[in-house]
Amino acid sequence: MAAVEGKADVGPVCATSHNGQGFGCRPLERRRRVFGGRRSMTQNEHGPAATDLTLRLIKCARLGCYDALVLRFGGHMRRRELIKLLGGAAAAWPLAARAQRAAMPVIGFLDPRSSPDSFSKEIAGFHRGLKDIGFVANENVTIEYAWGHDQLDRLPILAADLVSRPVAVLVASGGSRVAVIAKAATTTIPVVFAVAQDPVKLGLVGSLVRPDGNATGVNYFNVEPYGKRLELLGKLLPQRARVAVLVNPTDAATMEATLREVGSAAGYLGLETMAFNASSSQEIDAAFADVAGAHADALYLGGDTFLNSRRDQIATLAARNGLPAAYPQRDWAEAGGLMSYGPSLPNIYRLIGTYTGLILKGEKPSDLPIIQPSKFEFVINLRTAKALGLAIPPTHLALAGEVIE
Repeated sequence: MAAVEGKADVGPVCATSHNGQGFGCRPLERRRRVFGGRRSMTQNEHGPAATDLTLRLIKCARLGCYDALVLRFGGHMRRRELIKLLGGAAAAWPLAARAQRAAMPVIGFLDPRSSPDSFSKEIAGFHRGLKDIGFVANENVTIEYAWGHDQLDRLPILAADLVSRPVAVLVASGGSRVAVIAKAATTTIPVVFAVAQDPVKLGLVGSLVRPDGNATGVNYFNVEPYGKRLELLGKLLPQRARVAVLVNPTDAATMEATLREVGSAAGYLGLETMAFNASSSQEIDAAFADVAGAHADALYLGGDTFLNSRRDQIATLAARNGLPAAYPQRDWAEAGGLMSYGPSLPNIYRLIGTYTGLILKGEKPSDLPIIQPSKFEFVINLRTAKALGLAIPPTHLALAGEVIE
């Protein structure tokens, strides 16, 4: 069982090499050094190397690093020659900039939610991953967003529209169903996804080691968080406590995995679980009424894109009903939930951005193994614990990566 860790901004990246040997877990920065550094001095991914060199020369001139430039780009270049070169480069820059902007690659971003407002930290992580590889939105790459507005039946149409534009990479954000739809929309455009289920069983890739198609990404499924999250909650409850498990039935893969793993863990923890379904705001209200009627002692939330987008509503209802609750990500604890234990979604989206950037630089999806993060965050909201009249054990406080006071 993995140790509970926290506070890390970027967790280790775990993957497997083509020969079956593990890359091991290492910081994202190190992975960037492994994949980076392949730029040709004759031509980069956006245009002639002269344009890239011009940019570096102008930047370096502003910093006053002439001597370094002389050493790097030719020991016979004199300072006055460099200044003369910069003068010509500056005059030519507007034309070069227009040409580069016109040739910017386009990323298609498919998501079932209504806007980025409900997961702004994840979007920021995605942009950070792109920047790690050298891409900045609206400067050297364009991002076309397609929002499903919580209507999953619209996603195939949106995916087909992005593919027809066409885009250079299609990012499938928001879970396994989105990833399957994106993969079905194209066999040629690279697809980058993040799923909590086994991508091989979902039919997204043939192998975690070497995805033999046009898709790759992040797989953050791990049995350990399901059981560990329930265990952390169970230690605050009486024996044989009744735990309500809230899931979204429209995401069948996530629902089945949650109920299976939580049910298995409840058996050895001496807890009783009851499943409740909700796939709309109205159904969430109705589910909490049913939970109250069933006299549940606590709430366990299944990880799901839709439910995550309703975290303020759910956290408020849990508090109103006096339910200690365990959630999958830190955003829930920050929104007033009692505790959270699971992977860092901003970090996962940063990894998606990293892989997207690598593909834009020429890497093939089939050469990028599925990333499996192994760091989990444990966050406790002491304010919520006090409101519920719960005493948090010292062992919980010692394990927590963050305690909200």
